[in-house]
Amino acid sequence: MSKQRISTINLKKIALIGYFSLLFYMPLWLLVLSPSESLSTGTTLVLFTLPLLFPLKGLLQGKPYTYAWSNFIVLIYFLHGLTTFWVLPEDRIWATIELIFATTMFLGATYYAKYRGQELGLSIRTKKSDSGE
Repeated sequence: MSKQRISTINLKKIALIGYFSLLFYMPLWLLVLSPSESLSTGTTLVLFTLPLLFPLKGLLQGKPYTYAWSNFIVLIYFLHGLTTFWVLPEDRIWATIELIFATTMFLGATYYAKYRGQELGLSIRTKKSDSGE
């Protein structure tokens, strides 16, 4: 087994640790640890859990493309965590935990997509320039 392969296995594990941590932590935080007075249980679950379910199948299957686009979803959690950290001092610890999990997923998924894509011979094609330019 090559060193690159071992690296992608570890990157996948890192991404999945961040992903599942967010998936379980968000409802725990928003429904149990510090419930919102303005959001219902259903609304909280839809807003903060449902987006994480979209990439689940592809992440479990190890598809580099899914790891790449799942980073767009994790940006929701970066924004939520940063906003909460700034606006609600009493929830800073919870926001910091969210940011740690989101960062873990983001970094693991980014580098897994890059290196696993290279292993599979996938690439982002560049647009060929016209000869007149």
